Amino acid sequence: MKAPTRLDDAFLATRPLPSPPEGEGKEGRGRVLIIAGGAEVPGAALLAGVGALRAGAGKLQMAATDAFAVPLALAMPESRVIRVTSTKAGEIAASAADDLTESVRRSDAVVVGPGMVDEALAARLTKRLAALDGKAMFVVDAAALSGLGGGDGLAGLRGRAVLTPHAGEMATLLEMTKDDVIDDPVAAARQAAARFQAVVALKGATTWIVSPSGEAWRHDDGVIGLGTSGSGDVLAGVIGGLLARGAPPLDATLWGVRLHARAGERLTATVGQLGFLAREIADAIRLE
Repeated sequence: MKAPTRLDDAFLATRPLPSPPEGEGKEGRGRVLIIAGGAEVPGAALLAGVGALRAGAGKLQMAATDAFAVPLALAMPESRVIRVTSTKAGEIAASAADDLTESVRRSDAVVVGPGMVDEALAARLTKRLAALDGKAMFVVDAAALSGLGGGDGLAGLRGRAVLTPHAGEMATLLEMTKDDVIDDPVAAARQAAARFQAVVALKGATTWIVSPSGEAWRHDDGVIGLGTSGSGDVLAGVIGGLLARGAPPLDATLWGVRLHARAGERLTATVGQLGFLAREIADAIRLE
């Protein structure tokens, strides 16, 4: 199979993002729904939501349990916040899919998983969301991925999903060791992309992006400071925002990875190699 293509600005110039429809407002740039966070990491929804809007999405919705709905709405006044069922531990429940049925059907993109800590719970929620009717593209991240190992809970999303694991999550997803993933990341990403019929972005110092057909790209221009808490939540939101705007899953992923890296480059120049925060990464996303 062909060796991975280098992902850089010159390559992206050959795959431009969709232009905003003339004469249309926010409706023309799509609606994104963020289902993220919980009792321990409620701010993940905020990071992903800002990332989605910075990527140009027109409308933002975020799911939140009763405990966090008002604080999240105040922290993100640009978003509609939808109250959903919680578990006794304060996490978003799997049955929250029922609360979100209409929102998923009306959305152009759904981001699920950032900041969730219970893998089994996140997987049950994701499987129920994947079974809902609708046209929405999905970004499946973090715990929502890890809990899917051993089955194909994304069958309803074939051709409509982007998976964004790091090496540990990929190992769990494919039921192999983390060392196996690190030894041959392209093979692991190709296996996951083929199995789930999804675009895969295997994150790391080098990020590998693979299409369902096995075509691969490598991005090795990320800066060290991007390896910080919440950075992946921002990336998931950016990809979701690009999907909402109408970018195909592969293009949304390629552009999302590069836009995220460019934000890191800007912050490295102004803050330093280390020490910038995920919230600053989200605010440093630029579409020029």
